[in-house]
Amino acid sequence: METGPVTVNLAGVYARKKKMVDHLIEVHLDQFHASGAEFIWGNARFIAPRTLQVALGDTGERILTGERVFVNVGTHAAIPEIPGLADAKPMTHVEVLDLQRLPDHLVVLGGGYVGLELAQAMRRFGSRVTLITREPQLAPKEDVDVAQGILDLFRDEGIEVMLRTPVLNIQGSSGERVQLLVEDEAGTRTIEGTDILAALGRVPNTQGIGLEKAGIEVTERGHIRVNDRLETTAPNVWAVGECAGSPYFTHVSENDFNIIHTNLNGGNRSTRDRLIPYCLFIDPPLARVGINESQARVENISYRVASLPMEAVFRAQTLSETRGFMKVVIDAHSDRILGFTAFGPEAGEVMANVQVAMLAGVPYTLLRDAVFTHPTMSEGLGMLFARVSKQRDAAVEKHEYAPVDQK
Repeated sequence: METGPVTVNLAGVYARKKKMVDHLIEVHLDQFHASGAEFIWGNARFIAPRTLQVALGDTGERILTGERVFVNVGTHAAIPEIPGLADAKPMTHVEVLDLQRLPDHLVVLGGGYVGLELAQAMRRFGSRVTLITREPQLAPKEDVDVAQGILDLFRDEGIEVMLRTPVLNIQGSSGERVQLLVEDEAGTRTIEGTDILAALGRVPNTQGIGLEKAGIEVTERGHIRVNDRLETTAPNVWAVGECAGSPYFTHVSENDFNIIHTNLNGGNRSTRDRLIPYCLFIDPPLARVGINESQARVENISYRVASLPMEAVFRAQTLSETRGFMKVVIDAHSDRILGFTAFGPEAGEVMANVQVAMLAGVPYTLLRDAVFTHPTMSEGLGMLFARVSKQRDAAVEKHEYAPVDQK
């Protein structure tokens, strides 16, 4: 099949996104109405234990007191005190997702999940993209080989990536023209662009809402302090999601709700030892569950590791998408699966198979010996787990690690 020239209608992209978001909002509002719950739109702050003052805009205010209070105020994008950054009025993920024009040259600050996903998306839409991070690698919480795989992907797609590069000063206005003075190993230089995306972390929305008047303590990072049942330091007050320091994923916030709901109905659930999966939605995607090699080393856990390139998976070959690899970390003294990473097509779907095995506590040999459908991406799990060394051949000393083999 041959195709002709392709153009991007960013206004159409925005319209599609808006339609999806509006539909989700409508679904949630319908659920509120169906439940009989009262929905109040306003800015609230605590003025006493379990008591809120709600500013309703032009219609005055209300005072609300509840027997139980649940705080789920989320986080917002951080704008660090880099000279000139705030004055340049950079975009965050919110503004980028509302763009109806294509930036000529987008400068992305930050090499974490938000920065990576949006940098690749805007590059594929047609923008010139420069990504700057002061970290020594992209995706700093991932293993070095994973970060290198993403770096190779980005550079192959024409994204300029600058590692170990602090931004010293910014001049100009995002959306028009910006100049960034940066410092890398070669010295200082100026990067020019048209737009800035600040993807430099997130800050809990816990300041200025009167938590101290309600007896609700926060941590040093500003998250609401909770126990493993998501109870705050104030009686009959719970916190949910990102503001409570839970991992910053929608599915974790929903699980927080399920834990609280179950416990209020006589159950006994906890956040302790949750197995949290996540995906980085670049293309190809990255998915991980459990610990990686870097974490195992920090925690002095003896382990075995096996790796399989995606080009060895028949389904990846049929899709002509052979970039990436799968990697598994196995306990050195048992056959327990400690963690799994996939960087390649359908990574999140493949990861779910391993996650279920980890939740069930079954040995890795169950997946090694399973019969998977041919040709599917899951079929690669059998090949991957067949590469795990036997316990008697594995490194068992705490500081002796098996090498990563991606061949």
